[in-house]
Amino acid sequence: MKIKSSEFVTSAVKPEQYPDTGLPEVAFVGRSNVGKSSLLNCLINRKKLALTSGTPGKTRLVNFFIINDAFYFVDLPGYGFARVSQETKSSWGQFVESYLQDREPLKLIVFLVDVRHPPSADDLVMYRWLIHFNLPTVIVATKADKISRMHRPKHMKQIRDSLGLGVEGPIILFSVTTGEGKDELWQRINQYLKSS
Repeated sequence: MKIKSSEFVTSAVKPEQYPDTGLPEVAFVGRSNVGKSSLLNCLINRKKLALTSGTPGKTRLVNFFIINDAFYFVDLPGYGFARVSQETKSSWGQFVESYLQDREPLKLIVFLVDVRHPPSADDLVMYRWLIHFNLPTVIVATKADKISRMHRPKHMKQIRDSLGLGVEGPIILFSVTTGEGKDELWQRINQYLKSS
């Protein structure tokens, strides 16, 4: 995918605040420290379009970025490690679920897990929720450069087993540092954008 333009559009918590252009959307979801913003920046060849932070849970709104004036990337709040009140977590959960379930232009969810660790309880809840509602999802295992090639099969098996994917369950290994998985993820995203 050739990126000609990419810009931040808006942050929102309510459907009435979402863009109403009808353009297709690709949403990114995962644990607070899984590297969503870094992956998003890597895909569009920008360093700071989606703000990254050393503090997990920095993304607290639904953030919309328009790409090539043709579709949106949507960065959703991370779950799991954010040091916020239970009440705040609950409200995040509600508007994230509302977005994922009811948003008509949503074409694909990119579900991120950290390849270094087994999926967390929160990861499992999110993945089962996505499957339950039959939402189109691609699984991306981030931070691939942190694991030696020799140990990758063990870590991938751990993720497949936890998520119930079976031996050949599709997972894209991704590294922001090396760019591994970038072309493959763009291919998958394009498939869903073309079908919209």
